[in-house]
Amino acid sequence: MIHETIGQVGHFFVILSFVTALVATVAYLLSALGKGQALQAEAVSEPELAYAGETSRSSVATKRPKQANAGKATLPARDDWRSLARWAFYIHGAAIVGVIVCLYYIVYNHYFEYHYAWSHSSLALPVQYMISCFWEGQEGSFLLWLFWNAFLGVILINTNKQWEAPMMTVFALVQAFLASMILGVVFGGAFKIGSSPFLLLREAMPDTPIFATDPNFVPKDGNGLNPLLQNYWMVIHPPTLFLGYALTLVPFAYCIAGLWRNQPLEWIRPALPWTLVGGLILGVGIMMGGYWAYETLNFGGYWNWDPVENSVYVPWLVLVASLHTMLIARKSSIGLKTTVILTISTFLLILYSTFLTRSGILGNASVHSFTDLGLSGQLLVYMLVFVVGAVLIMARKWKVMPTDAEEASIYTKEFWLFIGATTLTLAAFQVIATTSIPVYNKIMEGFGIISNLALPADQIAHYNKFQVWFFIIIAVLTGVGQYLWWRKVEGRNWTALTTPGIITLLLSAGIIVVAKMSNPIYIVLTVASVFALVTNGTVLWGIIRGNYRLSGGAVAHIGMALMLIGILFSAGYSKVISINNSGIPISKRDEFTKNNNQENKENVLLWINQPERMDKFQMTYRGQRIEIRDVPGYVPRSWVTVIEGDFHGIAQRDIEQNGKVYHKKGDTLALYPENVYYEVEYREPDGKIFTLYPRAQANPRMGLLVSPDIKRNAGRDLYTHVSSVPDPNADNEWSRTETFSVAVRDTFFVNDYVAILDNVTRVEKVDGVTLGPGDAAVQAQVRVLDKNGEYMLTPSFIIRDKMVARPAFVSDELGVRIQLMEIDPRTGNFTFGVNTTQRDYIVMKAYEKPLINVLWIGTLIVALGFGMSTVRRYREFSKMRDKGLA
Repeated sequence: MIHETIGQVGHFFVILSFVTALVATVAYLLSALGKGQALQAEAVSEPELAYAGETSRSSVATKRPKQANAGKATLPARDDWRSLARWAFYIHGAAIVGVIVCLYYIVYNHYFEYHYAWSHSSLALPVQYMISCFWEGQEGSFLLWLFWNAFLGVILINTNKQWEAPMMTVFALVQAFLASMILGVVFGGAFKIGSSPFLLLREAMPDTPIFATDPNFVPKDGNGLNPLLQNYWMVIHPPTLFLGYALTLVPFAYCIAGLWRNQPLEWIRPALPWTLVGGLILGVGIMMGGYWAYETLNFGGYWNWDPVENSVYVPWLVLVASLHTMLIARKSSIGLKTTVILTISTFLLILYSTFLTRSGILGNASVHSFTDLGLSGQLLVYMLVFVVGAVLIMARKWKVMPTDAEEASIYTKEFWLFIGATTLTLAAFQVIATTSIPVYNKIMEGFGIISNLALPADQIAHYNKFQVWFFIIIAVLTGVGQYLWWRKVEGRNWTALTTPGIITLLLSAGIIVVAKMSNPIYIVLTVASVFALVTNGTVLWGIIRGNYRLSGGAVAHIGMALMLIGILFSAGYSKVISINNSGIPISKRDEFTKNNNQENKENVLLWINQPERMDKFQMTYRGQRIEIRDVPGYVPRSWVTVIEGDFHGIAQRDIEQNGKVYHKKGDTLALYPENVYYEVEYREPDGKIFTLYPRAQANPRMGLLVSPDIKRNAGRDLYTHVSSVPDPNADNEWSRTETFSVAVRDTFFVNDYVAILDNVTRVEKVDGVTLGPGDAAVQAQVRVLDKNGEYMLTPSFIIRDKMVARPAFVSDELGVRIQLMEIDPRTGNFTFGVNTTQRDYIVMKAYEKPLINVLWIGTLIVALGFGMSTVRRYREFSKMRDKGLA
């Protein structure tokens, strides 16, 4: 059955959202231009700028104190265009919610006749990951962005009516462009506007043969969510990141409105708290992505300088730079003009990052980029409209901005804030200039020129080489700037920094000696970070004794310094402890032999149940584990027979965890069958034992995907992942049966091991077999000698209902399957059938990450500082707004 109605309703809401966004744009534009207003008092002198609460350009320049009263004198009695615009925007927001409800309904109910549900979900996904697959695709991510913009727009309409019309004109126009990205309308069979999330599978894949014979064909299951996204951070990271994207629109809209109204300075006060909360949310979103990478990917870190990572990091840097210039804009024309440029650039960089990640241009350069849905041209138009529009309005209004009579002195706080913002901007430029290499190549190809430019072979080394120096400068500037900001440096006397400087050198010397630092860059970064900690800590102590609400900047800078220390030690002093001391290469595959056999040297081979020494630990691989949906932890894979393609299994024994029986033998139970967990037992020198469960998934589309498990400690993390495992979905390939006829106490060889038949005894029960009164069973005890100890194999011989059964005994440790085939009472010999196979094993890599918790703690402190500053600046704005001055 094809559920077409829900898709049609969803597509109606998409069209409604697009149309209402256009209506809101036009209506707000006409309202801002003064069309249709019936004024209570005199008309505004400049029709282009007519708006509630606004005076003429000359009035702004010469009679600023009277602006509030003038605003009250010209408030419109009725503004029909603004009323229409508000209702259109509210309906637009409701339509977006309608689209979301329809699309999630399709995903949740597994309507695989829809291309989006089939591409991104499956029957096996739990609810939280269904939420993730909602925004895994391009259409879903655009929809998430639309939702946050609509949400913020409604807040702005109801909190700042003074700036509503010009600002919401920009907001609604952005929404119209975003809504067009999911419109899914095709003209003339070739011209396409947007990609609809409500396409049926037969519409998205019309050439698939099955639809020629069965137009109503519905797949039984979907492709499922990308395994790397099946992580709780992927449930909250994308919404946070897209909220950060949406928040960059607010200061941009205020800035454009300020230029439009010839008020190039007044827009900063209402925009400042939004800029702060945007820096907070976007920064937290970026670090969530870093933590996800640390927990889910296997490159051993949290930041890989991937182009898609960079495309989010760069706008955040520019946003933070604009935040600092906003603080100096009231006293410096350079600060004001720079603020305008940086605020506009932040939003344009968000659009540029959208183009990079969704146009397919980074397809060969990033593992995170989306495939091209044929929207490259539309994305380019979207970006260029705002680039050209912003540049034109900025150029036209440039002369409206005031000019300083003299340059800022080096002894002023404005100068140092400007230097800090400049450094942040240069850091952003260095990253985006390299990240955009694929774009340069595409442009050159458009002119018929073949470009040989390529991204750096070692991206981490390339970016680190530059970024570390930028942040050394930033760390120093935070200390100097805070001292100047809080007037601890009087006049031209810099002696106030002497004591913090001495304390910095003493603390840094201690850290350098204890850490045995020899790298000059590490030493300089340590000194700069400690200087930032000491100076900002001193400032913080002075502030909190007065008014703690003013301490947000110092708190954020302290967090940044801690982050730098955490990055320095966790990356610079990361130690591989899984050193292969056997002298035997593990693999001849390229990934193991490249870079002078690096992976062969930095991985260990663990055979199941055979202990190996690694650094100070004794490690033992205990076997494959699987996850049952309603059972805590993991259980041995042998306890369950997986039903292929059904996400269920049959219990082969009672499933018991922590003394509680969850399932009886023979029960059908729900599984998460995609992932296999590998139990690795660590024994510390003092005898303490802990266990890690790195996971792997043999994905038919993406190959072997592995994720680490982490033992977290206060001072360092132990980070473990498997590098190679036998295919967990493949059946064992057994050798041809080899027979041995031996007597008790005889010796024979099994898979190159010495085996001794110790005894054969009668038993009353055999696992898995019920014996009756007339039945009989014997069990052999075959002892196998290995360098790591002895193993006992116990095959059985059963006579039940006059039928003979020979259940095999399988030893995973030895890779042996043995059966007691015959018993000869005349000679006293016993015949065994033996098959051998590859023993179970894993190849594993482990790191120690010192002080990585300092990085995460620093991130939280930065977020706290941003939050404190946001509250402070919003309170200041609210007071001015209530007085009619903002």
